[in-house]
Amino acid sequence: MASMARAATTSDAFNAVAEPRRRAILRFLADRERPVGEIVAALKLEQPSVSKHLKVLHEVGLVRMRRQGRCKLYRTEAAALRPLHEWTGQFERFWRQQLSRVKERAEAKMEALNPTTNPNKENL
Repeated sequence: MASMARAATTSDAFNAVAEPRRRAILRFLADRERPVGEIVAALKLEQPSVSKHLKVLHEVGLVRMRRQGRCKLYRTEAAALRPLHEWTGQFERFWRQQLSRVKERAEAKMEALNPTTNPNKENL
């Protein structure tokens, strides 16, 4: 059975964010720029692991890095996150429809159990 080739993690943002620790790093960097040491401490990960994940995220353009003296500061790159956001946004309509159906079924079930709660129906 032939297997499909997978894009390298370092060349594809979707593969890069498939790793849960990278998603955690992106969430942590979402509100402001932070040094590596702060990421390590907050996420309770080993420094070499954080550096490896930051390298991948940087190579696919999901984070930016700048130096301040000997310190490297990282932050998310909002423009690079846009394709991920747009793709996942396609499913928002699907979930909204699913939730509407659940709500309709629940309301119908409640009405069937207690028909006197509907003021539009005549009580017999």
